[in-house]
Amino acid sequence: MTSLSLDSDLWCRRFHPSPTATRRLVCFPHAGGSASFYFPVSAALYGPVDLLAVQYPGRQDRREEPGVHDLHRVADEVTEALRRWDDLPLTLFGHSMGALVAFEVARRIERAGGRIDHLFVSGRKGPSAARPDPSHPVDDEGIVAELRAMSGTDARLLEDEELLGMVLPALRGDYRAVGAYRADRDAAVSCPVTALVGDQDRWAPVPEAGRWRDRTKAAFDLKVFPGGHFYLSSRADEVTAMLRDHLTGALRA
Repeated sequence: MTSLSLDSDLWCRRFHPSPTATRRLVCFPHAGGSASFYFPVSAALYGPVDLLAVQYPGRQDRREEPGVHDLHRVADEVTEALRRWDDLPLTLFGHSMGALVAFEVARRIERAGGRIDHLFVSGRKGPSAARPDPSHPVDDEGIVAELRAMSGTDARLLEDEELLGMVLPALRGDYRAVGAYRADRDAAVSCPVTALVGDQDRWAPVPEAGRWRDRTKAAFDLKVFPGGHFYLSSRADEVTAMLRDHLTGALRA
């Protein structure tokens, strides 16, 4: 198997480097997503916050690389890549599949003696150690149908066979990796956790999102927004304001 590169320039995209930043936010995309999903957030938080967006292999400029097949392995690689970015306090934010990767990265950093200030997990039910996650399809027809239902993908892409053919391989790998993921039974982080979810998200129902409380040894908060699985897009200003208040509040504390 070809080894994934440990070059942090590949793994971590820094759209708006801030020389005055005193906090760093690392953002993890959803299945099929890319680092550019967080470009607007990076622009909005520029100044006190330095944002890194994780770029998974198998998409965009990493399209020629083998895609995601094992979330634990991806977490290992991202953790290694983040070593060069430990000069500022770290907060992690992950949406959907990205929530699982962010959780595993937080565990690894803490296990190595590092510190995570806060973990935000969005649009994802609390991970189970007991069974695989059957909530996502793995065949192309089912994947496209789910993308339509989630309303998180530009409809024009779903109608363009050439573009769809470019993104489906990454989606297949991501969905299989999510389906195969297990959290260790006692896996938990020491940092505070905030779970965010849309009140109409059938892939992450509010009670299931609340199960993240079992995955932290510190404080837990659950924030519910109007919307479905991609409430994050329709409520972008609210979520960004929440992150800004949290991160700049940490500066004042």
